[in-house]
Amino acid sequence: MENNVNSGLEPEKNTAEDGIAVKFDHVTFSYDEQSAPAVKDVSLSVKKGEFLAVIGHNGSGKSTLARLTNALLLPDKGSVNVFGMDTLGGKNPVAVRRRVGMVFQNPDNQMVASIIEDDVAFGPENLGIERGEIGRRIESSLKAVGMEAYREGTPSRLSGGQKQRIAIAGVLAIKPDVIILDESTAMLDPRGRREVMEVVARLNREEGMTVILITHFMEEALLADRTIVMNRGEIVMEGTPAEIFLHSERLEAYNLSLPRIGVICKTLQRAGIAVADCLEPETLAHEIAEQVQARGAKRVSSPYIPASSDNNSHEWDIDIKDLTFTYSAKSPFASRALQGIDLHISEGEFFGIIGHTGSGKSTLVQHLNALIKLPQAQKKYRPKKPKKGQPAPVLPQIHVGRFDLADKKCDFIKLRESVGMVFQYPEYQLFAETVFDDVAFGLKNFRKDITKEQTEAAVRDAVEMVGLNYEEVKGKSPFDLSGGQKRRAAIAGVIVTRPHILILDEPAAGLDPLGKKEIMELLHKLHREWCSTVIIVSHDMDEIADNCTMAAVISEGRVADCAAPRELFAKAEELDALGLDVPLTAKACAELGKAGIKVDTDFTCEDFAAKAISLFEGGEESAQ
Repeated sequence: MENNVNSGLEPEKNTAEDGIAVKFDHVTFSYDEQSAPAVKDVSLSVKKGEFLAVIGHNGSGKSTLARLTNALLLPDKGSVNVFGMDTLGGKNPVAVRRRVGMVFQNPDNQMVASIIEDDVAFGPENLGIERGEIGRRIESSLKAVGMEAYREGTPSRLSGGQKQRIAIAGVLAIKPDVIILDESTAMLDPRGRREVMEVVARLNREEGMTVILITHFMEEALLADRTIVMNRGEIVMEGTPAEIFLHSERLEAYNLSLPRIGVICKTLQRAGIAVADCLEPETLAHEIAEQVQARGAKRVSSPYIPASSDNNSHEWDIDIKDLTFTYSAKSPFASRALQGIDLHISEGEFFGIIGHTGSGKSTLVQHLNALIKLPQAQKKYRPKKPKKGQPAPVLPQIHVGRFDLADKKCDFIKLRESVGMVFQYPEYQLFAETVFDDVAFGLKNFRKDITKEQTEAAVRDAVEMVGLNYEEVKGKSPFDLSGGQKRRAAIAGVIVTRPHILILDEPAAGLDPLGKKEIMELLHKLHREWCSTVIIVSHDMDEIADNCTMAAVISEGRVADCAAPRELFAKAEELDALGLDVPLTAKACAELGKAGIKVDTDFTCEDFAAKAISLFEGGEESAQ
């Protein structure tokens, strides 16, 4: 395999054509003449049956590489050859797409039908597959992604993660020789992500399907046979996952990072603890236990010291009681999303909401600024008279600060100015011709008397606060921004009103490690300086452990638990039963516990490493 790599791990040369599924030969592609190449002089071969992971920062060219592979894009220079077919040749693009299935980042881009089984059947039908076989493929594909119960439902009523599963099922149904997953698990819960990756790994292992996985989850890349790193359109590193992750300095230079477990290993090694580099939390625990035994270190760490109690006024507390909600009520597609939510969120919290895909998380937060209004707050609502001898129905109640969301006379415009929301897909919030107009839109609607000068000052402040260059982006179309920039612009459009409460639904999904870190740092900055409460919905348990002061677990439309992350993640078995995961540090702690070593931690990587290091302080004198 050849490539013009001037840093990183050099790719091996491989000129043999036999056994090659995909071959790039000095491929260059630009989206327009003014732009720098999205893919620049790339040469790459993917063997039949290989599992290849592609990682890189946002805008590095990963998705462009994928679209070139299945002829959605055609190279400006060089050639892309798929099973002997040049993508530039005649009818070859259609033939290529029969062999190469692709699952996109956003599942809505792949939905074509109003009924789920029809959506999954779309690909096989267009390939002329026999009707009985199509039925079997629908069944097996939906079962593979855990969505067989939704076969007769409608995609429009699914959560983002559920839609992604259906998109994957639709590609599996055509039984391609190569499957490309472009950040396809970003919106799935931990169990869903694990199940999809198990399906993909099984197809690769047992049926010889070639897999090209584009991901920001470093842990997913560990499943691959080979990993390549892209930077500014070029392949800059290549090797096995273990080889790639040994080069932490190079990864950081390309705006990437080690998996969290790799960070812990490096921290322990710098402290003089001779643990080997490892990729599994159980292995890490074994390494630490061996060192404890060899050095006679103490077997119980210093106790966790909880944060001091808050001193907030509670003026912006959130109280939710008996909240129920049904989509498409009184229709054949009725779906109960919330089933009696009781929840209190104190002012000043950095609050996490976690739960499996479809648990009701997004529906819950959309009630908090009345995007979904309570029944009694709707204009046409008339209270029902209870039947004779029956108690009056229990009505849901929500109080957000001084706002009673069950009151028709509630000032909902003022509420939405005070409670800002950023959705799962930020591009859905962007609509104006320029970034300036997009960010200014809410401000002008909430404050009718604002002057032009005040508007410009507020927009400039919001845009710069999210880390964008105001002069560079103010006149740009928001749709010309990169994925990470769109996320920032969407947040700017919400924080421009300086809301007291900021709600973000999967704020870091789809971002590279550096992008995730920057977004979370931004949210903490807003929280410190003026935003009373930040609420994030997330599937990333490490993200919750690293950032949140409290978290609620939502399951089947109910609150299954609510506590500080260190208390929640100590209940690994309970969370697993709810389709969730725990941080890798919690898994390592559980394994250390089996060896009689207690590490009392808040489950952040930094605290776990510090507490593990404290086990060795004092050497033999600390042994118990």
